[in-house]
Amino acid sequence: MPEPPREPVDLPSGARFLPDWLTMDQQQWIVRQYRQWRNGPVPPRRPRYGSGQMSVEMLSLGWHWAGNGFSRNAVDVNNARILPMPDWAVKVGRMVTGDPTYTPDSLLANHYGPGATMGMHRDADESSPAPVVSLSIGDTCRFRFGNAETRTKPYTDVELRSGDAFVFGGPARWNFHGVPRVLDGTAPDECGITGRLNITMRVTGMDS
Repeated sequence: MPEPPREPVDLPSGARFLPDWLTMDQQQWIVRQYRQWRNGPVPPRRPRYGSGQMSVEMLSLGWHWAGNGFSRNAVDVNNARILPMPDWAVKVGRMVTGDPTYTPDSLLANHYGPGATMGMHRDADESSPAPVVSLSIGDTCRFRFGNAETRTKPYTDVELRSGDAFVFGGPARWNFHGVPRVLDGTAPDECGITGRLNITMRVTGMDS
């Protein structure tokens, strides 16, 4: 049974929603890459953020995010050197943004299991104003995209389904955003993963 059509969303300048951007074959291929990363030198973990521990399982490539900044080694896990940024991810980032010079150097793979959510936050550890690119595979979620001043309203809720892309940069680069709900059990059977897999790419500015 086909899913209902999307409702139009009103997003702030600099944010773009790209529904059905990934084909099912592409989603399956990315899931296979993710399974290989899980067997790499640094296992996925639930980072501590502020005074609590995140419910999302996270894995880093390129630069490791430890909850309060970036490093090349997984200082909060096993201090091993993390895997490099994949070339294919840079190409995907350029395709999503439409910018042939966009060169993300960090990838975060976030896996949302049953009941996992993510509170409103800003991606503010990066010094670069380059856009953040987000890909969704698996369960549908409610993605909340807010403003740059506060974690509360005004915000826009976007239904992100398997295969969707979302990018925010320019005047929306530092806006608060989060995932207040994941619809468990809604992943397409053929996508190859249970829960929600969120691939995000960004430019840290660390190399400069």
